[in-house]
Amino acid sequence: MANDDSLRALTAELREFARERDWEQFHDPKSLVLALVGEVGELAELFQWVPASEAAEHFRDPERQQRVGEELSDVLTYLLRLSDVLGVDLASAANAKLDHSRERFRPEDFHGTAPLKE
Repeated sequence: MANDDSLRALTAELREFARERDWEQFHDPKSLVLALVGEVGELAELFQWVPASEAAEHFRDPERQQRVGEELSDVLTYLLRLSDVLGVDLASAANAKLDHSRERFRPEDFHGTAPLKE
């Protein structure tokens, strides 16, 4: 898939970005997970007091869309670095997980219904 190639290319760019700055020494899995959690927190903060029913419309505003895009990009960047450092092909893993979810949550069983945790 073209998207898989895009993820792999971006991962390679991020790896080179870190290498050029000698930042690989700081990109151990624990540090990357903590950075990822921090960025997810910053993303969540943007949504904190926005009613769920208004969130999509709220972020259609160009300035808000830019801001949420920045935080989403930070999350993606750290996620890709983490997967790279751990040797996980994230595109392949995501495709495998989606295939598994298609089997587990068949439309005829879950259409319009959120699965419950057991």
